[in-house]
Amino acid sequence: MIEVPEESHKLVRDFAGYLRLERGYSENTIEAYMTDIAKWIKFCSNQNLDPIPPRHEYMSRFLKAMASEGKSKASLQRYAAAIRSWNRYLTIEGWVDGEQWLPSLPSKEQKLPRILSEGEIERLISSCRDGSVLGGRDEALFELAYGCGLRASEVCSLALEDIDWRAGTLRVIGKGDKERVVPLLGSVKEKLRHYVDAIRPLLNRREERWLFLTRTGRKLHREDLWRIIRRRGKAAGIPSVRLHPHVLRHSLATHMLRRGLDLRTLQELLGHASISTTERYTHLDLELRDIYDKCHPRA
Repeated sequence: MIEVPEESHKLVRDFAGYLRLERGYSENTIEAYMTDIAKWIKFCSNQNLDPIPPRHEYMSRFLKAMASEGKSKASLQRYAAAIRSWNRYLTIEGWVDGEQWLPSLPSKEQKLPRILSEGEIERLISSCRDGSVLGGRDEALFELAYGCGLRASEVCSLALEDIDWRAGTLRVIGKGDKERVVPLLGSVKEKLRHYVDAIRPLLNRREERWLFLTRTGRKLHREDLWRIIRRRGKAAGIPSVRLHPHVLRHSLATHMLRRGLDLRTLQELLGHASISTTERYTHLDLELRDIYDKCHPRA
């Protein structure tokens, strides 16, 4: 974490509470905003600028500096959003007389997600079958992430109690803490069961409740998952430029659409934001399960 001047510590902590309680942001978003605001405050401190209030010209200089460091348009967009939220919070709390007008960036361009072919997915998973404990973990991780179309953060936040072996389902906490239930199909359930029974006990040195653990027995984080994907992708001969934390999720979505799954059902299965709030606790009925089973490439 970037160091923040001592006098700003409490204000930044309170801002995190505002994002969590008042705005209802996810922990991932809050963590990203905290990093962005810390970077903003540090920039102002180094430039002898007052970060409160975040003035238009200061923010423009900050964004230009970040762009010169090679930050992507998406990153600049997030910096701007974080600073505007920070400005709004300062106004509400009375630190600023009136909300400052701050520059905004054009909407970030939509890029088609990079995906792997079904053959490449098989190669990626096969690269894990090296007879090692971590290989067994990675195989189960890839099978589950692809088989259920999970986000990287969703994979890392899974706990043992999220698995319902009898029902053959998995409880997933998605963006905005929205909960959904997805089916564990035959091959995915089989690999996961083997991991939980035979592989995970060899890693679980701290009595952790989390499903996927590192070699030292701690909870697997997004950065760990990214390193695993890159390492296994290299072993499978897949160019690193085509790999990213959500590559398994995006690949599954594309493969299922090609096999005839309708978009609305896919949105429900993947827990996209367009699902209405009344569907936040999704239980897959037999008809939906039949559609899923018919269209899923690993059914």
